[in-house]
Amino acid sequence: MMYPEMILTPMREELTRVGVQELRTSDEVDRTMQEAKGTTMVVVNSICGCAARNARPAVAMAMQHATRPDGAYTVFAGQDREATAKAREYMVGYAPSSPSIALFKDGQLVHMIERWQIEGRDARTIAHDLQQAFDKYCARETVSA
Repeated sequence: MMYPEMILTPMREELTRVGVQELRTSDEVDRTMQEAKGTTMVVVNSICGCAARNARPAVAMAMQHATRPDGAYTVFAGQDREATAKAREYMVGYAPSSPSIALFKDGQLVHMIERWQIEGRDARTIAHDLQQAFDKYCARETVSA
């Protein structure tokens, strides 16, 4: 079911105002994923109130962390269907889940937070899990002299 855009706009903006870029077509997803260097986060946004109402604030909190992915993107499940389907093709080994948050390093999926790991948990806890993944996979390697 497609929802009117005016209902979705605040849900989209909850992520875009913290620097997460929307991918609305399958071509945008492919281009972004093929050109990605370093770490890339892809959030599968959702209108589902039960889990998405905590997922979006969790991503916003995590994006305030000192260590963040090089690129942060989002697709909207049930709305931007082709983009979402294409993004899920990169989430190898995981069933479609929305909302969900995938973290890639040099094009390889390294961390996944699925809907079942979001439901029933508050935004701070989800953000903490995401920040730990950022620390593990997004931290810049330093060379000591």
